[in-house]
Amino acid sequence: MKRAIIIVLDSVGIGELPDAEKYGDKGSNTLGNIAANIPGFSLPNLESLGLGNIDSIKGIKPSADPMGCYGRMAERSAGKDTTTGHWEIAGIFLDRPFPVYPDGFPPEIMDEFEKTTNTKTLGNFAASGTEIINMLGDEHVKTGYPIVYTSADSVFQIAAHEDIIPVEKLYEMCEIARRILTGEHAVGRVIARPFVGRSGEYKRTERRRDYSLDPIEKTVLDYAKEMGYEVKAVGKIEDIFNKKGITDAVHTHDNMDGVDKTLQYMKESFEGILFTNLVDFDMIYGHRNNIEGYAKALVEFDDRVPEILESLKDDDILFITADHGCDPSTESTDHSREYVPLIVYGKKLKRGINLGTRNTFSDIAQTVAQYLGINAGFKATSFLDQIL
Repeated sequence: MKRAIIIVLDSVGIGELPDAEKYGDKGSNTLGNIAANIPGFSLPNLESLGLGNIDSIKGIKPSADPMGCYGRMAERSAGKDTTTGHWEIAGIFLDRPFPVYPDGFPPEIMDEFEKTTNTKTLGNFAASGTEIINMLGDEHVKTGYPIVYTSADSVFQIAAHEDIIPVEKLYEMCEIARRILTGEHAVGRVIARPFVGRSGEYKRTERRRDYSLDPIEKTVLDYAKEMGYEVKAVGKIEDIFNKKGITDAVHTHDNMDGVDKTLQYMKESFEGILFTNLVDFDMIYGHRNNIEGYAKALVEFDDRVPEILESLKDDDILFITADHGCDPSTESTDHSREYVPLIVYGKKLKRGINLGTRNTFSDIAQTVAQYLGINAGFKATSFLDQIL
């Protein structure tokens, strides 16, 4: 019973890519800079799998006898956002990044949105989510107008207090925005950002929802589903792929809930793919430049690694990786263009194989395809023969 289990530690990059300067990310190293800023920082369980043995990694101790195979992956696609990274893990390359709007969305977008939703809006500039609800929350409560904002990523975000605009109404607004944002304005994601609380104490809730584009090509998830395999999605995976190629999905409250739900799926008997995203690293700590919180979240995940390994069935292959960086130690609060870790483990796999620097995240898709007997070419290189 063959299964591929992919766990994405959202934003846990391990050092700048050669073209990082073009993205304003020179010097970024999410994991390395966290380790440098936190005395005694250690991830013993990930280290035992080979995290510290990855070429050029900083701040993590190497293992003399790593249990897993290890390497790092470069992003071949243009961009550094969540959708691009996950799509590439699943086999898709993007020649050009999704559009971004550092100066806000143009009148043709906002006029159409306000006309269709029959409401004026607040904001329409780039800001962090916590910053903008504190800045415009009171005016939003007073007027009832939704808050529209973006970031350095390709996102159209709508924030609304749950007592002012009910969550289902907010979701409808996001669906309208998704229909408008096509063609040259086809942003990677429209995101609903509900919040609660009172003036000075506004807090975003867990009822966020992402509205992505359909993947532009078939992914390894689509091929697996077509062949009759199960494709289980944990966290925002279902949103990132707009439900394409997914047979069953569950959303999560936080990282530990994501681990819990991953373990629940692992206990089931099925063949196919289990794809998990743990978003707290990025959403709560990376974007808020919270080094201590990020480090603590990494330790919390590391503490759960033994449970994950113990839950693996004999023919399971576990992949632990990331989709981009989000270095909390830099001035920027945005994603960073970085290498991502690649840790691979299975009870029947070789130990201590250095998989080197992979030219694309899609090497995971090609490896999974080969393992499951899927005839799909992703312009990538499988490393299955190196690890079996």
